[in-house]
Amino acid sequence: MDTAELLRQALTDAHDTLERTVAGLDQPALDWPPSGTANPIGATLAHIIVSEDMVANAILAGRAPLLRTSFAGRTGLTEAMPMPGPDWADYGAWARRVRVDLPALLAYGQAIWAASDAFLAGLAPADLDRDLDLAMVGQGHRTLGWAVLHMLLGHCNQITGEIACLKGLQGRGGLG
Repeated sequence: MDTAELLRQALTDAHDTLERTVAGLDQPALDWPPSGTANPIGATLAHIIVSEDMVANAILAGRAPLLRTSFAGRTGLTEAMPMPGPDWADYGAWARRVRVDLPALLAYGQAIWAASDAFLAGLAPADLDRDLDLAMVGQGHRTLGWAVLHMLLGHCNQITGEIACLKGLQGRGGLG
């Protein structure tokens, strides 16, 4: 198994763990507002799904994100997530306001994960060394491999851990 295939398999496994972790959550669990600055599960799940759409589709593959094409108006979110830039200052308030339709959000997520998988399936190991200008997301110049490892795989695993913690704080199980 080459490095590109290993990253592809690891991302598939991360998506599976995320789906198992949120499976069966009801609306009160998704909307529960934790104390401090932590965000509700629904907003946290929305964050990882929308972020992967923007990173995998818009930044890495150079195509329009699904939230602006085939899933426009069908993401399962009551309002769009703020993006880095001037709107980012509203992220915390958005996370407390937004409500999610879990089946619709997961359908959107599964479409993104399929797009990410197709993108990764087309990579050769040498492609992972390609330079990317990620200044727009505060990362300067990095390789494509770094972006897949940190901005897709690592981010998904980190957010899944946050969701597991939020479930635990509610007296529910943790990871799926």
